[in-house]
Formats: sequence, structure tokens, C-alpha cells
Amino acid sequence: MSQNTTPSSPSDKPRVAVLGIGMMGFPMARRLCEAGYTLSAWNRSRTKAERLQPFGARVADTPADAVRGADIVITLLENGDVVEDVLFRQGMTDGLSAGALVIDMSSIQPRQARDHAARLAALGAQHLDAPVSGGTVGAEAGTLAIMIGGKAADVERARAVFEVLGRATHVGSHGAGQLAKLANQMIVGITIGAVAEALLLCEKGGADMAKVKQAITGGFADSRILQVHGQRMIERDFTKRGAMSVQLKDMRNALTTAAEVGFEAPITSLFEKLFAEAVDHGLSELDHSALFVELASRNGMA
Repeated sequence: MSQNTTPSSPSDKPRVAVLGIGMMGFPMARRLCEAGYTLSAWNRSRTKAERLQPFGARVADTPADAVRGADIVITLLENGDVVEDVLFRQGMTDGLSAGALVIDMSSIQPRQARDHAARLAALGAQHLDAPVSGGTVGAEAGTLAIMIGGKAADVERARAVFEVLGRATHVGSHGAGQLAKLANQMIVGITIGAVAEALLLCEKGGADMAKVKQAITGGFADSRILQVHGQRMIERDFTKRGAMSVQLKDMRNALTTAAEVGFEAPITSLFEKLFAEAVDHGLSELDHSALFVELASRNGMA
């Protein structure tokens, strides 16, 4: 770890590094640039990070270079193994300033978040796990739901950064943010399945799916999933916003965590199988609402 301990002036915005400039990382980093933050960016494919240059970001060639001099480091990476690789195997900590705050906004397993927090603390850095929900729409608009695990003082330290990105809620100690995200993804995945199956039943029986959605809007069955993902199903628009493969990863992380704490999750187990079969049938890079396609195929309605 770098011995640079010079903090930003109290009146200055903290210097921010973002590692992972993908579907979520790009709009989130862009919002931070537009909010006046000095930002450096790194991505395994450099061209993705270079999209931020017109907004004033500095593009780094390595994770260590990206975090050098940063007060806050945000990671938005594919899974827990990739987060561990970037944090501890690619030399990122060589550039990390003492006292820097690492905010992992990736979706990983709670035990991995706790392990990363402990290892960073041993190096003199702070850690928050702060996964998000709201998809690319929320990332663009700055309306993400941010679920945070870690120390309250570190949450307050990053409060202004979180406010640029969405609504932040501190839910507990290290790993608790990831638990909240697993709960979110369990509800999302299961509800997508319920909406898809219900709409397909209506179509099979001769009803107009769009009219059915309109009829139940405002009732107890209404939800954001019905409104957003249900509309995608009606329009057969499965352009990726939240990938089927990512939804499957999250369901599997939920089941792994459930097993670790001795909790039975039969409903999540069922939907993990459904998403897995959809991925096996070539739907992995479609939007997670494309579980509709898998269920339609099972019923000869594809």
C-alpha cells in the first residue's frame, strides 16, 4: 500500500477511482464526473473506460494506477472472484493510499465481502459493501437503491458520493449490504417468474396480456416488476438491461449463503433451476425478463 496519506482538503470533494466501467459502471462514473468529482477510471477493456474521457475522467492502465491518490475507490465488477482478483492479485493495493475507503458496489457473496473488509483493514484501508438495485435506468437517473454494510462512520464519509448515485441505506455490518442485495434479487427473480407465468397463462387462455396488465395495475398484484418487466414481456423486448446470467449468479449466491447459515430456501431453489435451464437454452445474454421465453417455450408458445 502507498504511504501517501495526504487527504483532500475538507472543502474539497474526495478524489474517486472507479474500477469496472461496464453497463452500470459507466453511467455511475459519468454522474460523478458531472457532479464535479475528480475521477480516475480503469477497466480490463480500456476502450470502455475511455468513454469517460469526454467527461473529464483520467483513464488508467492498471488498477494500482487508477487508485493512486484516490480517497474513495469504487469497484463495480462481475463477481466476487473478480473483485478479489482486482483488489489483491492485480496489485491494486500497491497504489492504495493509507486510509482510503474501498466501496464495493458489485454483487458478491456476504462472506466474500467480510473477507475483503478484514484484509483491507489489515492494510490500513476501510471497506463498505454497497451493492445496488435499479439497473441501468436507475444508474442513468441517479435513483439506485444502495444497500450498505460496514461502519457507520464510513457510510457518512461517503454520503455525498452516494447521493449522486441514488438512495443509500445502511443495513448493518460488513456483509449486510450483500445480504440485502441477495434478498432484492430473490424477490426480483421470483417475481419475474410469477409475472411471466401469469401473463402467459392469460395469453394461452385467450386474454390480451396488455389488457390484463392494465386491469391488475393498482391492485395487490401490482409491482414495479409487473410494470417494467411485464411491459418488456408484452412487447417481446428482451434487450439486456439486467442479464439472465447475472440473475442466475445472484440466485446461486443466495442459495450458497442460505446453506452457510442453515436456511432452507425452496422457492429460490426452484427459480434457480428455471433460470439455469433458460441459460442452458441460449438466453444468458438476454434481459432477465426473458425467463418469459423459457416458460413460453415449455408451453409451445415461443
